Amino acid sequence: MFYIDSHCHLNESRLYQEADRIIDSAFEAGVKTLLVVGWDFESSVRAVELASRRDGVYAAIGFHPENLDGINEDAISRMAELASNKKVIAIGEIGLDYYWQSDEQTKIKQKEWFRRQLMLARDLDLPVSIHAREATQDVYDILKEIEVPRKGVLHCYSGSAEMLAEFCKLGYYFGFDGPITYKNAKEPKRSCLACPLDRILSETDSPYLPPTPHRGETNYPSYIPLIVEEMAKIHSKSSENVAIAIKDNFQKLFHVKL
Repeated sequence: MFYIDSHCHLNESRLYQEADRIIDSAFEAGVKTLLVVGWDFESSVRAVELASRRDGVYAAIGFHPENLDGINEDAISRMAELASNKKVIAIGEIGLDYYWQSDEQTKIKQKEWFRRQLMLARDLDLPVSIHAREATQDVYDILKEIEVPRKGVLHCYSGSAEMLAEFCKLGYYFGFDGPITYKNAKEPKRSCLACPLDRILSETDSPYLPPTPHRGETNYPSYIPLIVEEMAKIHSKSSENVAIAIKDNFQKLFHVKL
């Protein structure tokens, strides 16, 4: 079996010092490819550093909507320079998050820099990894407004199955994480079932969102097989068939040969 973690944060302080051990453990579990994702400039630098020294590890760089302090055009220029590294395969994670703050000023700032980073991805000919929390409709509207030729993935998709169909029409992919394994997570399971197998990706978002039976613990890329197994149950497919589909999707979206 060839598994992929298409969104993890080994650059986060809890995991960074043990990143090599964690990567080795993932490889032993059959997780042969990992995409380490940044949320600001410093974490993006760490993502590129990890990807540059380990085979099978790639980087995404960008500013998370809740990490926009100090963002300006100079920071965007530095991101563009960082993207020249051959292991950088996406801009992310970028997007909108209205969960903690939903005042109009916050929304305006998040939308401004979401648009700007979409334009950066377009200029660099890279796909995007998108964070959308309590902001699905606004994310959709902006993606319709600003076309990114390489498209991207709705990371840890938390919208409805109906909105998933609309994002599909725009050409986007969908990442599913530990929550689909939770007993009462009806909407995530419903969205996963609605997701075509040629648009699905497996993620951990480690160290966050651990799958069952590891809820309440630190999450690791080595838990990806548990997520793929649940995907397979939801779709009434074999884990092998789902893993193959995910590998094909990762290669198509991120233009890497696995």
